[in-house]
Amino acid sequence: MKFLTKVLTTTALVAASTLPALAAEKWDMPMAYSASNFHSATGAEFAKCVTTGTGGEIEIVTHPSGSLFPGAQIKRAIQTGQVPIGERLLSGHQNENALFGFDSIPFLATSFDDSEKLWKAAKPTIEKVLADQNLTLLYAVPWPPQGLYFKNEVNSVADMKGIKFRSYNNATSRLAELTGMLPVTIEAAEISQAFATGVADSMVSSGSTGYDRKVWESLNYFYEVDAWLPRNYVMVNSGVWDGVSDQNKNVIRACAQMAEYAGNWRSKEYTGFTLQGLRDGGMTVGPASDQMVGELKDIGVTMTNEWLEAAGDDGAAIVESFKSMQ
Repeated sequence: MKFLTKVLTTTALVAASTLPALAAEKWDMPMAYSASNFHSATGAEFAKCVTTGTGGEIEIVTHPSGSLFPGAQIKRAIQTGQVPIGERLLSGHQNENALFGFDSIPFLATSFDDSEKLWKAAKPTIEKVLADQNLTLLYAVPWPPQGLYFKNEVNSVADMKGIKFRSYNNATSRLAELTGMLPVTIEAAEISQAFATGVADSMVSSGSTGYDRKVWESLNYFYEVDAWLPRNYVMVNSGVWDGVSDQNKNVIRACAQMAEYAGNWRSKEYTGFTLQGLRDGGMTVGPASDQMVGELKDIGVTMTNEWLEAAGDDGAAIVESFKSMQ
């Protein structure tokens, strides 16, 4: 991690050496997750890289933990120019366009390698959809594989019936419905309080989210099912982007490329670290039962077919392109 920080800083310093010092234009960058989360840490380094690399002409200031805008409002805030830049989990907006849910199709891409292939297949289409919404993509970083958290032991889908389940996008809400759980929409910043007060007793998420929010204070089990690897996306308002000089665009692109590399590396490294952190907190961490995995994969087939129907030809093309890389 120190090496990556050094590389990002060096990239910024090299870029800065070619630029004159100018008055800063401040870009506030809302982020939904805690400052200690690896996505937020990567975003903070990206912001520093841009600030230094543009010779102070563009100063990016990050606002983690949903402190500037709640996660669900960040994308809209960027689109409308309330902020020039921000980070958002696009699958949370699948109700706008089914294509945003490509990275949350259960059991389609369950490893980092497959996640990268799926992103390669989807990126041109997603960039076009975002462009039509006045958004320019800078970089995207996957979360670690998603597992299931529960307060009590669960060995089958039947055991899940009636459990209050934290949802954060269409896929998680649908998963709750198909397993008989009760979906409750809860932002990442509200997870700890929601579990502590009994608003929810389960969720599907990465070890990273559970570790950051110390969910072992309320939950006892984490099942490694590797359901999907959703991505966070850093986007800039296209109108603002159009007003950036070519020189500064090159700096921002270089910083974004390094941030994507650093974020991917961190996500992989953080996977084992955070699962051990859950164990150290007292949680039981391990694979789900064969019965539960089989039942969840059957549900995954249903959800995949539903997504393909909603996403149309563009969605089918993404999946076909991904499968051709296997």
